[in-house]
Amino acid sequence: MTKTLLIVNVVIFLIDIFSRPGPVHPDFGVINTPFAFTIHSAFKEWRLWELITFQFLHHNVLHLVFNCVGLFFFAPWIERWWGAARFTAFYLLSGAAGALFFTLLTFTGILPDRGPLPADYVPLVGASAGLYGVLIGTAVIAPNAMVSLLFPPVTLAMRTFALWIIGIAVAVIFGDIIFGGASFQNSGGEAGHLGGAILGFVLMKFPFLLGKNGASKIIRPREFRKKNPPKLRPRSELDVASANEVDRILDKISREGMQSLTDREREILQNASKPKDES
Repeated sequence: MTKTLLIVNVVIFLIDIFSRPGPVHPDFGVINTPFAFTIHSAFKEWRLWELITFQFLHHNVLHLVFNCVGLFFFAPWIERWWGAARFTAFYLLSGAAGALFFTLLTFTGILPDRGPLPADYVPLVGASAGLYGVLIGTAVIAPNAMVSLLFPPVTLAMRTFALWIIGIAVAVIFGDIIFGGASFQNSGGEAGHLGGAILGFVLMKFPFLLGKNGASKIIRPREFRKKNPPKLRPRSELDVASANEVDRILDKISREGMQSLTDREREILQNASKPKDES
């Protein structure tokens, strides 16, 4: 599903960009113009499908690249955790939550109306709200996984990265409220990011909301020693002395991801998984 999302985003952007400028917005083409989200069209003209369609539209190449790179690296983590169908629902609901949070802050007057267009006519496009739900979801299931950024060139834990992006979104919104100006002109977009992040966190903490009963289960070595162990083929040779070590490594993968393993730990897992006829 992650691959499908990437392909759809790129194809729609290429179709749209070659048809610009559009009749409504100079940076919109034949797809962005009718399917971008605005408060007026979605809730006053009842074009509620815009809560979904705007997530596949992008303003420019950098906007598309940023979102696609984020999905490429982080969405597979969440897709494996939820499964393809629930991941799709998780992603689209997080994106829709971004548009709804943007609407809420606009209707309540928290977001200032400073642009050339009335606030309820300001278009919202991009996969960023769904992506922020994915980023927060990754931070929930692998908080200690290390993330290396190209700009700025730093390496930090996934939990820290999530806190930073949330902090930036909040800072831009408050900056627009207090100061205004070009530095804070994307406060509407950041409101969308924040809405996606909030719902992403809620769904990860309460997975039953999407029909998932708890986290994905990993079969651990101790379960092979139960009275009725799970039947797997081929059977693995695993002595009692090494069971605790393998169990520790599996716990580490669950917490921090595969990339956290040392070469020695990878070797232990590889040896433990060999079938009898390979031992």
